Amino acid sequence: MTKLALKGSAMARSSHRTRVLMTADAVGGGWNLSLDLAAGLRAHRIDVVLAVLGPPPTAGQRKEAVRRGIHLEAAPFSLEWMSQPRKDVEASGKWLMGLEDDLGCDLVHLNGYSYARFPFRMPKLVVGHSCVLSWWRAVRGDQPPAGWHPYQRQVTAGLAAASHVVTPSAWMASELRRIYATPTEISVIHNGLSSRRFVPGPKRAFVLASGRLGDEAKNLRALSRVSGAVPWPVIIAGPLSMGHQDGAARQQATANYGGVQLLGAVNRADLARLYAAAPIYAHPARYEPFGLSVLEAALSGCALVLGDIPSLRELWNGAALFVDPSDDAALARALTGLANRPHERSFLAQEARRRARTYSRDRMVGAYARLYARMLAWPAVIAWNREAVCAS
Repeated sequence: MTKLALKGSAMARSSHRTRVLMTADAVGGGWNLSLDLAAGLRAHRIDVVLAVLGPPPTAGQRKEAVRRGIHLEAAPFSLEWMSQPRKDVEASGKWLMGLEDDLGCDLVHLNGYSYARFPFRMPKLVVGHSCVLSWWRAVRGDQPPAGWHPYQRQVTAGLAAASHVVTPSAWMASELRRIYATPTEISVIHNGLSSRRFVPGPKRAFVLASGRLGDEAKNLRALSRVSGAVPWPVIIAGPLSMGHQDGAARQQATANYGGVQLLGAVNRADLARLYAAAPIYAHPARYEPFGLSVLEAALSGCALVLGDIPSLRELWNGAALFVDPSDDAALARALTGLANRPHERSFLAQEARRRARTYSRDRMVGAYARLYARMLAWPAVIAWNREAVCAS
């Protein structure tokens, strides 16, 4: 476990400021979202302790957190959705309770489910960004194997123990109610980004997609299958595999994704430049509770071609073309049509950018600040026994 102390940071607060313990992991777009939220909340007199679970933050991530005045604590426990993490979930829950006590936090913001079943002293907000069972149904079309039953029990217990639940889309809220019979009140707070980070640039003739190649939910193999029928090159930016991006991983990815240009993992600045230059962003996803990459592309002036799934329809209807994720011919027609029709492409890009600006960082931060205030005004209704951790 690592403590990353910051001199003169937000931790040196006045007695009139609120302190929130927020969990995060350092992998994927959720990291940047957590940083943006934590930094934005400072203007609302809310200081965030970011408790990082899973792989430790990189040196660059630590530097960015320090630059933005965010206090980090880190522990290398497995995340709840990883294979058989029960012991690590138990240990990380106790670690988080220790941070709550040691740092005098007023509220616990959990970007995960299982930790909420632990007896924190302060109100517990659970944010449901996604879940394994909803992923499995959308991507595989059935229920996960019995090995995931402990995960289901832990998530069910965490949701039941939360003071409040937030999801980034109404569809995700409906999935939590359907799968886990969630009794807790759920609010929808859309994720948000600053429009200053992603801006349109001079466009070049290519189709862009992004995401980890091995993530079945992104359905990126479909782009490989249709690339020969599309008049423009198709470029995919994202990690080649879950592991190292070595020669073997590239060779395997090249064999599986013939016809597309694979860039591998790119940093955030380079990805922003790709968005700025791309006229079309393709995301034929089978599962996407929100889709930060879609928002980044829309802010950058890309016309959107998206998987026709309920969550993306909810967020982008009227501002994108939608295709059945299982219909390669429809995907090829949509991409070819936009490549060949600049007026339609420009119209869709404008509509996407207009919609994207409603999913702003300031709106997201303000919604969370108001919810925190509401939660902290609630009277305490349950006296937890700190010695007994809820079993699941």
